[in-house]
Amino acid sequence: MLHRISVGTIRAFTPVFVGLWALTGALMLSIAAAAAHDASKYPDWSGQWRRASGTGIVWDETKPRGPAQQPPLTPEYQAIWEASMADQAAGGQGGDTRVTCVSNGMPRMAIIVRPLAFFIQDDMTLVVYDNNIPRWIYTDGREMPKDAEPSYAGYSIGKWLDTDGGGRFDTLEVETRNFKGPRVYDDSGLPLHHDNESVIKERLSLDKSNRNVLLNEITTYDHALTRPWTVTKHYQRVPGKVEFHEDLCSENNMHVYIGKEGYLVSGDGYLMPTKKDQSPPDLRYFKQTRK
Repeated sequence: MLHRISVGTIRAFTPVFVGLWALTGALMLSIAAAAAHDASKYPDWSGQWRRASGTGIVWDETKPRGPAQQPPLTPEYQAIWEASMADQAAGGQGGDTRVTCVSNGMPRMAIIVRPLAFFIQDDMTLVVYDNNIPRWIYTDGREMPKDAEPSYAGYSIGKWLDTDGGGRFDTLEVETRNFKGPRVYDDSGLPLHHDNESVIKERLSLDKSNRNVLLNEITTYDHALTRPWTVTKHYQRVPGKVEFHEDLCSENNMHVYIGKEGYLVSGDGYLMPTKKDQSPPDLRYFKQTRK
């Protein structure tokens, strides 16, 4: 049976048809763009990566934690670092802001406390961490923005290089700026300058003698340093199936900061000191009861 469709009905549905065609076209363009990504142009960074076996959770992995790191700090920031380590020796947290569950930020994220993975596209390389916010490295040729909101991870611009002329990219150069803080290099409280004007430059490439080792040469330019500080990280590819696990810093975190003082919550739920003879917190906003 044939049904007549009025001109009015056609006119009424025309915007719907146009919208559907536009949506279909947009989806086809997106699929075409995704298909246009040629993975053979890029190095194989697939899988999961961990910090090098036997290295501590320190900034310069060739040296022990603490004073042996020998950072080129200015006298002012050397004193800040020494005060942090002294506070930790007394039971406090010093300058280690991670106990409050804020992001490690850059460059500390590059230590790899927990595993990470790289996802490479033409316009961006996404770095996904087991215990931190993702990191976007833009490789679409954009300039460093002048009005982006500062963040702990900063804003990263990358450029792929074919250093050996083999016709395939082998090295990713990255520059990161636009930070907020405070940020430290490691859990000793090794500080970056409070002005947050750091510039972090990285050069990532596979070790030519072992394709399961990823080298990350990192140079930090920071006003707390007397000169640029360069270290090289060695990340090891994890063999087998890639698997990530949920790791929420805030879950079961017993650290509490009140003002500038750090305390702990005991197993029975009460506030307790972290240092010998530590004063209790200021309770000025609580009604004081007299016994």
